[in-house]
Amino acid sequence: MAAVAGHEDTRTRLLATALRLFTAHGVEGTSLQMIADELGVTKAAVYYHFKTKDEITEAVVEPGLRELESIVGEAARERRVGARIDHMLAGFVDLVVRHRALVALFSSDPGVARALEKHFFGKESCMVGMMTILTGPDPDPARVVAAHAAVAGIALAGGSPDLAHYDDDTLRESLLEVGRKLLGRPRRRG
Repeated sequence: MAAVAGHEDTRTRLLATALRLFTAHGVEGTSLQMIADELGVTKAAVYYHFKTKDEITEAVVEPGLRELESIVGEAARERRVGARIDHMLAGFVDLVVRHRALVALFSSDPGVARALEKHFFGKESCMVGMMTILTGPDPDPARVVAAHAAVAGIALAGGSPDLAHYDDDTLRESLLEVGRKLLGRPRRRG
């Protein structure tokens, strides 16, 4: 059991290190050797966990995507359209705030974009489910554009280094307010 815990700890540290290096240097600018050096292990130890940098990149983004899939599923189970939209919006904002560094990479790094293409933009993807919830049935073009502007804007702003000085609660409330405005949702009371 201790070996499994050690394996998971090394993997967790490897992914956290990779994210930190990806944030500083980009996926393309980060080598497996850099990750190994930062961890204080051999490159072979990195290869033990992942065969390629693409595998590492996919593993770095996977928890956020899994969480988003869960939020989409929860929102879809809400009975009322407004409740589905509100749940989706609040869940997405929380996800963006919790994973600021990763979200910043989503929008700025081609290596992360490649990893996302497999999971996020396909026909049966999270993005399709999220947009279906946010636009509702038979949306007009303005509603579709508003939903895309809300999602992209929340992600870009939430991951922006220019807003990194805001604490989580301030950023969360501000992103929610902007999202509500773009989606035509009433303001939350109290």
